[in-house]
Amino acid sequence: MQFILRLFEPGDVPAMVTLFYRSVHEVACAHYTPEQLKVWAPDGMTGQGWDVHFANHPTWLAFQEGELAGFTDLEADGHLDMMFVSPDFQGQGVASLLYEAVEKQALEQNNKRIYVEASLTARGFFERKGFHVTEAQRVERNQVSLKNFRMEKRL
Repeated sequence: MQFILRLFEPGDVPAMVTLFYRSVHEVACAHYTPEQLKVWAPDGMTGQGWDVHFANHPTWLAFQEGELAGFTDLEADGHLDMMFVSPDFQGQGVASLLYEAVEKQALEQNNKRIYVEASLTARGFFERKGFHVTEAQRVERNQVSLKNFRMEKRL
C-alpha cells in the first residue's frame, strides 16, 4: 500500500484526535483495562492545545487515499512524544514509515538519541527499531495507574 507522508497542519487536529482515541481504545485494549483506556483517551476529548503542541516541532502524518493512517512527532531534544496508527492500518508499515521520518530528522538535528515512553502495546515495535528499555514506569492519571516503558535509541 502506498502512503503519503506530510507535515502537520492545524486543520489536522480533529482527525488526529479521532485516530488517537480509536488507537487507544481498539488497539491498546489488548494490554490495558477499560478504566485505564478511559483515562488515557477519555470520551469527548478534543485535543485542546494539540495545534500549538504539534506546530512547535516536526510532526508527520501518513495518509492513504486521503485517510489519516497515523501520526508521530519529534521534539528538539530527541523525544518522540506520540506515535499512533489507526486500527484500520495496523501491520501495514505505517509506524515504520513514520519512524523513518523521525530518525532522519533526529540525525539532521544532531540528536545523540531518540527517547520515548512506550506503551505495553508499542514496546515490541520500538525494540525492533533498536530501542532498549531504560526504565519501566507507572504513570498516574486521575488516580489510575498505567504501565509504560522509558526507552531510548542511541544514534
